Amino acid sequence: MNEREKLKNTLTHYSEISPNLPGDSKFQQDCVQRFESLLTSERSGYRDHLPGHFTGAALIVDPTGERVLLTHHRKLKKWLQLGGHADGDWDLSRVALKEGQEESGLNKLSFIPFESLWQDSHPIPFDLDIHEIPATPKESAHQHYDARFLFMAHEPEKLICSEESKEIRWVPISEVSQLNQEESMLRQIHKLQYILKCMKETSSWRKHWAGSQPFLPQVSA
Repeated sequence: MNEREKLKNTLTHYSEISPNLPGDSKFQQDCVQRFESLLTSERSGYRDHLPGHFTGAALIVDPTGERVLLTHHRKLKKWLQLGGHADGDWDLSRVALKEGQEESGLNKLSFIPFESLWQDSHPIPFDLDIHEIPATPKESAHQHYDARFLFMAHEPEKLICSEESKEIRWVPISEVSQLNQEESMLRQIHKLQYILKCMKETSSWRKHWAGSQPFLPQVSA
Protein backbone atom coordinates (compact mmCIF):
# COMPACT_ATOMS: atom_id res chain seq x y z
CA MET A 1 0.00 0.00 0.00
CA ASN A 2 1.53 3.34 -1.05
CA GLU A 3 1.26 6.58 0.92
CA ARG A 4 -1.73 7.91 -1.03
CA GLU A 5 -3.59 4.61 -0.53
CA LYS A 6 -2.81 4.84 3.20
CA LEU A 7 -4.36 8.31 3.30
CA LYS A 8 -7.46 7.01 1.56
CA ASN A 9 -7.60 4.20 4.14
CA THR A 10 -7.30 6.77 6.93
CA LEU A 11 -10.22 8.71 5.44
CA THR A 12 -12.30 5.52 5.38
CA HIS A 13 -11.60 4.94 9.08
CA TYR A 14 -12.51 8.53 9.85
CA SER A 15 -15.74 8.19 7.89
CA GLU A 16 -16.70 5.24 10.10
CA ILE A 17 -15.88 7.00 13.37
CA SER A 18 -17.07 10.57 12.69
CA PRO A 19 -20.80 9.83 13.19
CA ASN A 20 -19.93 9.06 16.85
CA LEU A 21 -18.61 12.58 17.36
CA PRO A 22 -20.65 15.76 17.89
CA GLY A 23 -21.30 18.11 15.01
CA ASP A 24 -22.73 17.94 11.54
CA SER A 25 -22.02 14.38 10.41
CA LYS A 26 -23.28 15.15 6.89
CA PHE A 27 -20.73 17.96 6.56
CA GLN A 28 -17.93 15.65 7.69
CA GLN A 29 -18.98 12.92 5.27
CA ASP A 30 -19.00 15.51 2.49
CA CYS A 31 -15.47 16.51 3.52
CA VAL A 32 -14.38 12.86 3.28
CA GLN A 33 -15.75 12.61 -0.25
CA ARG A 34 -14.06 15.85 -1.31
CA PHE A 35 -10.77 14.77 0.28
CA GLU A 36 -10.96 11.47 -1.63
CA SER A 37 -11.70 13.33 -4.86
CA LEU A 38 -8.71 15.64 -4.35
CA LEU A 39 -6.54 12.63 -3.60
CA THR A 40 -6.89 11.47 -7.21
CA SER A 41 -4.68 14.38 -8.28
CA GLU A 42 -0.98 13.53 -8.02
CA ARG A 43 -0.01 17.10 -7.07
CA SER A 44 -2.72 17.68 -4.44
CA GLY A 45 -0.19 17.19 -1.65
CA TYR A 46 1.81 20.23 -2.77
CA ARG A 47 1.11 23.87 -2.04
CA ASP A 48 1.36 24.84 -5.71
CA HIS A 49 -1.68 22.66 -6.49
CA LEU A 50 -4.61 24.97 -7.10
CA PRO A 51 -7.39 25.56 -6.36
CA GLY A 52 -6.69 23.44 -3.24
CA HIS A 53 -4.22 21.17 -1.46
CA PHE A 54 -3.80 19.08 1.70
CA THR A 55 -2.69 20.44 5.08
CA GLY A 56 -2.26 18.86 8.51
CA ALA A 57 -3.20 20.52 11.81
CA ALA A 58 -2.45 19.87 15.47
CA LEU A 59 -4.79 20.74 18.32
CA ILE A 60 -2.49 20.38 21.33
CA VAL A 61 -3.87 19.81 24.84
CA ASP A 62 -1.94 20.41 28.07
CA PRO A 63 -1.40 17.55 30.57
CA THR A 64 -4.48 18.45 32.61
CA GLY A 65 -6.81 18.37 29.62
CA GLU A 66 -7.91 21.90 30.53
CA ARG A 67 -6.04 24.07 28.00
CA VAL A 68 -5.27 24.05 24.30
CA LEU A 69 -2.38 25.69 22.51
CA LEU A 70 -3.41 28.39 20.04
CA THR A 71 -1.42 30.68 17.79
CA HIS A 72 -2.35 34.10 16.46
CA HIS A 73 -1.62 33.57 12.77
CA ARG A 74 0.27 36.51 11.32
CA LYS A 75 -1.15 36.24 7.80
CA LEU A 76 -4.73 35.20 8.59
CA LYS A 77 -4.99 37.44 11.69
CA LYS A 78 -6.88 34.75 13.64
CA TRP A 79 -6.35 32.57 16.68
CA LEU A 80 -5.97 29.03 15.34
CA GLN A 81 -4.62 25.58 16.07
CA LEU A 82 -1.12 24.88 14.73
CA GLY A 83 -0.59 23.37 11.30
CA GLY A 84 0.74 23.70 7.80
CA HIS A 85 1.21 22.35 4.30
CA ALA A 86 1.76 18.70 3.48
CA ASP A 87 4.48 19.56 0.93
CA GLY A 88 4.32 16.12 -0.65
CA ASP A 89 3.92 14.09 2.55
CA TRP A 90 0.72 12.05 2.24
CA ASP A 91 0.84 11.04 5.92
CA LEU A 92 -1.12 13.99 7.29
CA SER A 93 -0.70 12.78 10.88
CA ARG A 94 3.06 13.12 10.41
CA VAL A 95 2.55 16.55 8.86
CA ALA A 96 0.46 17.63 11.85
CA LEU A 97 3.07 16.38 14.33
CA LYS A 98 5.91 18.10 12.48
CA GLU A 99 4.03 21.40 12.23
CA GLY A 100 2.93 21.21 15.86
CA GLN A 101 6.53 20.79 16.98
CA GLU A 102 8.04 23.39 14.66
CA GLU A 103 5.43 26.08 15.36
CA SER A 104 5.49 25.66 19.15
CA GLY A 105 8.96 24.49 20.13
CA LEU A 106 7.36 21.53 21.92
CA ASN A 107 9.27 18.34 21.20
CA LYS A 108 7.42 15.89 23.44
CA LEU A 109 4.00 15.52 21.82
CA SER A 110 1.95 12.35 21.59
CA PHE A 111 -1.23 11.53 19.71
CA ILE A 112 -4.31 11.31 21.93
CA PRO A 113 -5.69 7.85 21.08
CA PHE A 114 -9.36 8.82 20.96
CA GLU A 115 -9.91 6.19 18.24
CA SER A 116 -9.62 3.50 20.91
CA LEU A 117 -13.04 4.58 22.19
CA TRP A 118 -14.43 2.88 19.10
CA GLN A 119 -11.81 0.11 18.82
CA ASP A 120 -10.18 1.67 15.79
CA SER A 121 -6.57 2.03 14.69
CA HIS A 122 -4.43 5.02 15.54
CA PRO A 123 -3.88 7.79 14.60
CA ILE A 124 -6.74 9.23 12.56
CA PRO A 125 -8.05 12.82 12.41
CA PHE A 126 -10.70 13.94 14.87
CA ASP A 127 -11.94 16.59 12.43
CA LEU A 128 -11.79 17.52 8.74
CA ASP A 129 -12.26 20.98 7.32
CA ILE A 130 -12.09 22.68 3.92
CA HIS A 131 -11.67 26.43 4.11
CA GLU A 132 -10.80 29.35 1.89
CA ILE A 133 -7.41 31.06 2.10
CA PRO A 134 -7.62 34.64 0.80
CA ALA A 135 -5.46 35.89 -2.04
CA THR A 136 -2.19 37.72 -1.37
CA PRO A 137 0.18 39.56 -3.72
CA LYS A 138 2.17 36.32 -3.96
CA GLU A 139 -0.62 33.76 -4.41
CA SER A 140 -4.21 33.47 -5.57
CA ALA A 141 -7.11 32.49 -3.31
CA HIS A 142 -7.26 28.74 -2.72
CA GLN A 143 -8.60 26.08 -0.35
CA HIS A 144 -6.92 24.10 2.40
CA TYR A 145 -8.10 20.53 2.84
CA ASP A 146 -7.23 20.31 6.52
CA ALA A 147 -6.94 17.05 8.50
CA ARG A 148 -6.83 17.77 12.24
CA PHE A 149 -5.23 15.57 14.88
CA LEU A 150 -5.26 15.66 18.69
CA PHE A 151 -2.00 15.80 20.66
CA MET A 152 -0.97 15.99 24.28
CA ALA A 153 2.06 17.98 25.48
CA HIS A 154 3.91 16.08 28.21
CA GLU A 155 6.30 18.55 29.76
CA PRO A 156 6.43 22.30 30.48
CA GLU A 157 8.77 23.13 27.61
CA LYS A 158 9.31 26.75 26.67
CA LEU A 159 7.06 27.87 23.82
CA ILE A 160 8.69 29.36 20.74
CA CYS A 161 6.70 31.73 18.55
CA SER A 162 7.42 30.99 14.89
CA GLU A 163 7.70 33.61 12.14
CA GLU A 164 4.19 32.70 10.99
CA SER A 165 2.70 33.71 14.36
CA LYS A 166 2.27 36.97 16.21
CA GLU A 167 1.68 35.19 19.53
CA ILE A 168 1.27 31.71 20.94
CA ARG A 169 -0.37 30.81 24.24
CA TRP A 170 -2.16 28.17 26.32
CA VAL A 171 -5.87 29.00 26.39
CA PRO A 172 -8.45 27.47 28.76
CA ILE A 173 -10.83 25.40 26.66
CA SER A 174 -13.78 27.34 28.08
CA GLU A 175 -12.29 30.61 26.76
CA VAL A 176 -11.45 29.61 23.18
CA SER A 177 -14.75 31.01 21.87
CA GLN A 178 -13.71 34.45 23.12
CA LEU A 179 -10.79 34.41 20.68
CA ASN A 180 -12.35 32.69 17.68
CA GLN A 181 -16.08 32.19 17.14
CA GLU A 182 -15.85 30.60 13.69
CA GLU A 183 -17.72 27.33 13.28
CA SER A 184 -14.51 25.59 12.25
CA MET A 185 -12.92 26.33 15.63
CA LEU A 186 -16.04 25.85 17.76
CA ARG A 187 -16.63 22.43 16.17
CA GLN A 188 -13.13 21.32 17.12
CA ILE A 189 -13.55 22.42 20.72
CA HIS A 190 -16.97 20.77 21.00
CA LYS A 191 -15.48 17.52 19.73
CA LEU A 192 -12.49 17.82 22.06
CA GLN A 193 -14.71 18.32 25.10
CA TYR A 194 -16.77 15.27 24.16
CA ILE A 195 -13.67 13.13 23.57
CA LEU A 196 -12.11 14.14 26.89
CA LYS A 197 -15.38 13.41 28.69
CA CYS A 198 -15.52 9.93 27.15
CA MET A 199 -11.84 9.21 27.81
CA LYS A 200 -12.18 10.15 31.49
CA GLU A 201 -14.36 7.09 31.84
CA THR A 202 -11.71 4.77 30.37
CA SER A 203 -8.19 3.59 31.13
CA SER A 204 -6.99 5.82 28.27
CA TRP A 205 -7.53 8.87 30.46
CA ARG A 206 -5.62 7.40 33.38
CA LYS A 207 -2.76 6.44 31.07
CA HIS A 208 -2.39 9.88 29.53
CA TRP A 209 -3.49 12.31 32.22
CA ALA A 210 -3.56 10.73 35.66
CA GLY A 211 -1.43 12.72 38.08
CA SER A 212 -0.65 15.45 35.57
CA GLN A 213 0.08 18.92 36.84
CA PRO A 214 -0.89 22.16 35.10
CA PHE A 215 1.78 24.25 33.46
CA LEU A 216 1.97 27.51 31.55
CA PRO A 217 5.24 27.56 29.59
CA GLN A 218 6.74 30.95 28.86
CA VAL A 219 7.05 32.17 25.29
CA SER A 220 10.54 32.62 23.91
CA ALA A 221 11.13 35.82 21.95
